[in-house]
Amino acid sequence: MTHARLTPLAQSLPSTVPFVGPETQERAAARPFAARLGANENVFGPSPRAIQAMAATEQWMYGDPESFDLREALAVHHGTTPDHIVVGEGIDGLLGYLVRLVVGQGDAVVTSDGAYPTFNYHVAGFGGVLHKVPYSGDHEDPQALFAKAAEVDAKLVYLANPDNPMGSWHSGADLVAAMARLPDGCLLVLDEAYIDCAPQGTAPDLGADDPRLIRMRTFSKAHGLAGARVGYAIAAPDLISAFGKVRNHFGMNRAAQAGALAALQDADWLAHVQAQIDISRDRIGQIARDNGLTPLPSAANFVTIDCGRDVVFAKAVLDGLVAQGIFVRMPFAAPQNRCIRVSCGTRENLDAFAMALPKALADAQNG
Repeated sequence: MTHARLTPLAQSLPSTVPFVGPETQERAAARPFAARLGANENVFGPSPRAIQAMAATEQWMYGDPESFDLREALAVHHGTTPDHIVVGEGIDGLLGYLVRLVVGQGDAVVTSDGAYPTFNYHVAGFGGVLHKVPYSGDHEDPQALFAKAAEVDAKLVYLANPDNPMGSWHSGADLVAAMARLPDGCLLVLDEAYIDCAPQGTAPDLGADDPRLIRMRTFSKAHGLAGARVGYAIAAPDLISAFGKVRNHFGMNRAAQAGALAALQDADWLAHVQAQIDISRDRIGQIARDNGLTPLPSAANFVTIDCGRDVVFAKAVLDGLVAQGIFVRMPFAAPQNRCIRVSCGTRENLDAFAMALPKALADAQNG
């Protein structure tokens, strides 16, 4: 019988998905969610100028394989040059390309236990060996990450700032100071997906030519273009040019490129969204406190809520919310898995969450 002959590495890996999408859960329940508050999407939507640009795009043409106009605009935005920037299919796609470039069978990679799992998925897919360090006080621990990188001779160390799933953050100055301990030959992968939601000073003041660092940014969060899948990386030109060896040169569709360019140029809409995120974070925090729970400080477009007990209780609360049509998620590693995570939403979304939470808590306490 003919069958695909998978590589030994592929045969050794489980068939898994880092995140189960809300659509999968809706199909299983045979009903839609009343409030979609689990995927950290921007429910306030993209810039109207981005929507218009995408609608006007001539779809019969492939996207520009160099994303030239978008890279030019991003270079101006960041005060650098286009050869410091590569555009790809969201941060997820760029992480996959980076790992493919750097990580071979058996190479050491360091991350935090419980941090963004898609990075781990890529590392496993290319045969890397993950080494994990725990969070410290619900923050990723740069000093511990860099010490572990030195210990295992890691080629990459992953750090998200602000962090997902906790919403915590470090100041840019603190990260710069911590990088003194980053070992030679180790590249810091700094995931800044939520940087537009964070306080001033969260981004480290480091030049794009710094060979120790690659920064990942996205249009999926504050710019509201998660469905378009547009991310970009900023790094020294020799590393950026290496992406051309492995990336899908036609991976970026033309409408997504046009939408991202228009979104970047609409600072007023970004400011509007940032204000809505602030309002929503405050409301989620108040709902949590009204129910005897503790909202954690957040620099992202979500709030992580400490349920005050253990993973069994937090999962029961989450299941109770899902049963009432409220899609939320939770961290997956202890001790952070004592929490649930609620994305920013509209007033109607959060009204539905506020209505559902007391019953979910009562059911969890009586279960």
